[in-house]
Amino acid sequence: MFPLRDLTRSLRTPHVNRLILTANIVVFIVFWLANFNIILDVKFAEDMNQNFTMYPYQIINGQRLYTLITSMFMHDPSGLMEGLFHLLGNMLYLYIFGDNVEDTFGHAGYLIFYLVCGITAALSHIMSIFFAPTIGSIIGIPSSSDLMTGVVGASGAISGVLGAYLVLYPKSRILTLVFFGWPIIVPIPAVMFLGFWFIMQWFYGFFDISGGVAYWAHIGGFIAGMILALIFGRRMKKTRDAKRSLY
Repeated sequence: MFPLRDLTRSLRTPHVNRLILTANIVVFIVFWLANFNIILDVKFAEDMNQNFTMYPYQIINGQRLYTLITSMFMHDPSGLMEGLFHLLGNMLYLYIFGDNVEDTFGHAGYLIFYLVCGITAALSHIMSIFFAPTIGSIIGIPSSSDLMTGVVGASGAISGVLGAYLVLYPKSRILTLVFFGWPIIVPIPAVMFLGFWFIMQWFYGFFDISGGVAYWAHIGGFIAGMILALIFGRRMKKTRDAKRSLY
């Protein structure tokens, strides 16, 4: 399934969501150009990667905690097509679902929400790696703890956006490209589309079919987004709707 757009119109201009989209794209372009020695140089790309990528062992030791935030605005450009698809996939989901969540939380609230979800996602990923051997022994799949591999990407924070959208707009329709022998476009309720997405993250998280993807960051971010939407988002949405009904 490939989402195209949602049918719930946002009445607030999503300035923050657009700034986050722009920041991710600009950082990727600069990172890629430097990595291939087109503008700046490879040394700049290496320094950028070293200084702003999140390394789990550093976070556990209380070092460079700022990378919990900087890493969520980076995408690996070393393999152009893979990195580009990673970026575009993330930005598509953020573009489709982020504007409505920002409409509910407000500009400042949405930025705080986004960062909290991203940090929670990163910590969830670290915990999943740290306890991987124990979890693996329980489910019968051998796993090791690799705390030295750096992590970048906005998918954990964006997963939080998806979790909030599920809580706030469960009946919204998502125009989705589906392949049943041939491609068709169908409107799917958000609760079904995002529910299926979340279930697949659990499945991949336990079995790690493709490898190299921080599925537990997706899970942690999604749950964080749901919780924040349940605690704050629903009340803010009711207040927003009540004010708009007065006009």
